Amino acid sequence: MNIIEKTVKHTILVTKHRWNVFKLAVRAGIPFRGLVHDLSKFSPTEFCESVKYYTGKGSPINECKKDKGYSLAWLHHKGRNKHHLEYWEDCANGTRTGAYLPYKYMVELICDRIAAGKVYNGDKWNTSEPLKYWLKVDKIKPTVVHPATVKFIETVFKNLEEKGIEETINPKYLKKVYNDIKNEFNL
Repeated sequence: MNIIEKTVKHTILVTKHRWNVFKLAVRAGIPFRGLVHDLSKFSPTEFCESVKYYTGKGSPINECKKDKGYSLAWLHHKGRNKHHLEYWEDCANGTRTGAYLPYKYMVELICDRIAAGKVYNGDKWNTSEPLKYWLKVDKIKPTVVHPATVKFIETVFKNLEEKGIEETINPKYLKKVYNDIKNEFNL
């Protein structure tokens, strides 16, 4: 694949992902978060590396990590996008702690995970995919995540699996779960 083809295909992929996040974010009552979601992917740091490592079969960031052992695009991305758990990890004075994400970023995270699954899995995607992916890949990452954040993600993804998008991705349900967990953990 030449550089022009990679550039076009990567741009289409990012745009498709952002469009899916936007639609979910509107449904969830956070349209602005959907509108600005992942704009940093068009910055030179993220875009150039992602085009270089684009294969069409998976994340360019993962391809870069296989090649170099790290990804400057990912370091840039997670440091500017508050819907990523890694943004909320504090590593200071030899300790690592995770913060409970503010509501709008927590919901954007949920929308992001659903949209990414839909874009990468196409017709194979179903409402059980986000929970399976979370339990298999995300939960075991070395990032320190606040226990209340873990509970929110798992509660929402279990509801998604059982009741579907309409019953899960709506402000009334999401705010109730968020506030119930916030109160349970005295946050």
